[in-house]
Amino acid sequence: MSSSSKPGKELKIISRPALTLNDIIKDKNKILLTYIINVYGEISEKALHYLVKELKDKGFELKYNFIDIAGVPSSKTLHEDVVALLYVGILESNPRNKKLRLTNEGKELLEKASNKLSKDECEKLLKIINEVKPKIIPIDAEQELATMLLRRRGRGRRRSF
Repeated sequence: MSSSSKPGKELKIISRPALTLNDIIKDKNKILLTYIINVYGEISEKALHYLVKELKDKGFELKYNFIDIAGVPSSKTLHEDVVALLYVGILESNPRNKKLRLTNEGKELLEKASNKLSKDECEKLLKIINEVKPKIIPIDAEQELATMLLRRRGRGRRRSF
């Protein structure tokens, strides 16, 4: 028997275009997302989903569509944008608490792309973020607590019987 007649597993390669800083600068939603994280400060991805959904519910124009899974808003496009910003180095994940935060490159990007956001947009965004921040803080704290509990479990002594 020849080995070519055996059924085997195939590796499927999916190609995606490489993402660059110029691509990020051209995408207004990614700039807005970067600005939102800059204004709010460190935020967990779960809390970011809640925050962006609240912004959208308050009338701010964002392209993200949300579905509720067990009462938790989730957006595939928002998650993809966060991953893209992490990939390019605009965002980083704080190793201590797994919260998203802007890098120095992200702050430079906001300065370069400041012409993409109008002053009215920035003021409206700032006002709404400050308005909904009390709703988001407990969600963020819950995520931070869950991260801390997971870490503690991993540190415990192992007992051998």
